[in-house]
Amino acid sequence: MNVEQMKQVLGEILLKTDLTPCVVGHRGVGKTAGIVQACEAIGRRYVSLRLGQMEVGDLVGIPYRQEKTMHWSCPSWWPADDAPETVVHCDELNRAQQEDTLQAIFQFVEPPVAGQQRALHTHTLHPKHKVVVSINPPDGTYQVATLDRALLDRMVLLYVETDYQCWARYARANDFDSDVQQFLAGNQGLLSRQGQPLDMQVEPTERAWEMVSLLRRNCRLPVDLEMEVFAGIIGQEAAVSFLRWCNEKCDQPVAARDVLDDFQAVAERLRDQRHDQQAATMNELITLLQVEQELSLRQEEGLIAYIDLLERDLRFGLIKSLLKIPVIAGVLAKDEYDAVVFDAMTELSREAS
Repeated sequence: MNVEQMKQVLGEILLKTDLTPCVVGHRGVGKTAGIVQACEAIGRRYVSLRLGQMEVGDLVGIPYRQEKTMHWSCPSWWPADDAPETVVHCDELNRAQQEDTLQAIFQFVEPPVAGQQRALHTHTLHPKHKVVVSINPPDGTYQVATLDRALLDRMVLLYVETDYQCWARYARANDFDSDVQQFLAGNQGLLSRQGQPLDMQVEPTERAWEMVSLLRRNCRLPVDLEMEVFAGIIGQEAAVSFLRWCNEKCDQPVAARDVLDDFQAVAERLRDQRHDQQAATMNELITLLQVEQELSLRQEEGLIAYIDLLERDLRFGLIKSLLKIPVIAGVLAKDEYDAVVFDAMTELSREAS
């Protein structure tokens, strides 16, 4: 993805989840500037930690004794609970010069467990504050440490690459020298020499799939970027297989039998169906009920729950068709289902009169 796309995805993740995005890109591509701009766009204060210049004491604070208890002073960069909403940028994570510095920050970049707060040694971070990481890829051209898989598994890797059109818009907006702009317009290959393709060798894990689930439930990612984002969590192969499966599944309307027999399992798919898919499900359901008019209690509840999630016009249309099936009309007339079908039946009675 380019820098503009990265800023869009980054804003979604920081606003709607507690996950830790890690922006991966070659030198000069605009990682830091993009992160700063993304923070400005979502109204967050920005704090930068240059980890290549820091020691453990800069992160966890200096120890001091209070009576018989050892404490650690809070670092000056640490956002207080009453500070404005802040994004802490752990810049150059894999440039930490000392192994113990990298081990110290490991806890901080790990997303908090449900119900807990993100922490660094004895310090806890208020949930309104978020963390983002950036690194250069360990492809042999940078003096960086190799991050182990346990650390990579705790972050959402966002690969940022050079894009001429993105750079050209930035150059024009910031009034770059006109000769520079014109030269690169005709020599786009000289904009940047990026080196090897970005690949951090991430693989699917239980934690990674949970992160994918959180993103799908909470964030509105552009469809054309879903592959790149998920590949940075579960790897390219797993991301391709998962999204292909989702597309094949989403293109098929939910079966009427599933609505009746296992509504909870298909409820989310039903809510997300396009109108044409919903119409296909409704038509199949009407046909099925015309043939099999006897419903178990579970099937009755599935039918009513499906009617309840439909938009008003679709609900009226379905009920109007179902009332033509005597046994099903008797089900819809039950007092316990009034909250779902009463308005529709009242409207239909008014039309008939």
